[in-house]
Amino acid sequence: QVQLVESGGGLVQAGDSLRLSCAASGRTFSGYLMGWFRRAPGKEREFVAVISRNGGSTYYADSVKGRFTISRDNAKNTVYLQMKSLKPEDTAVYYCAAARPFPDYSSNYHEEFRYESWGQGTQVTVSS
Repeated sequence: QVQLVESGGGLVQAGDSLRLSCAASGRTFSGYLMGWFRRAPGKEREFVAVISRNGGSTYYADSVKGRFTISRDNAKNTVYLQMKSLKPEDTAVYYCAAARPFPDYSSNYHEEFRYESWGQGTQVTVSS
């Protein structure tokens, strides 16, 4: 497994931007799919974005498509989530997660059980 530590959360105003980082240590980072999930107050954790091992493919939740961008730097063992045009409904604890490649990745990337390592989360609060 890899160990994951998120950073970059904070309190921002609606319309602002924020970049989250997730640093990985342990096993070979480039061998893992990397995802971002979030849990809003009183809600279940939900999928946000995922990126393939080489960064060649990405998928997003409809709610963040066009506003969030996931990227990775395998040389730095880090995955990022650039968030723009933030809305109050983006307020949540954001988690990064790592998964070994699995079948039908392009259709099952949102399934939490496929991710074997999780970070502790970083709080993002967007005020109106």
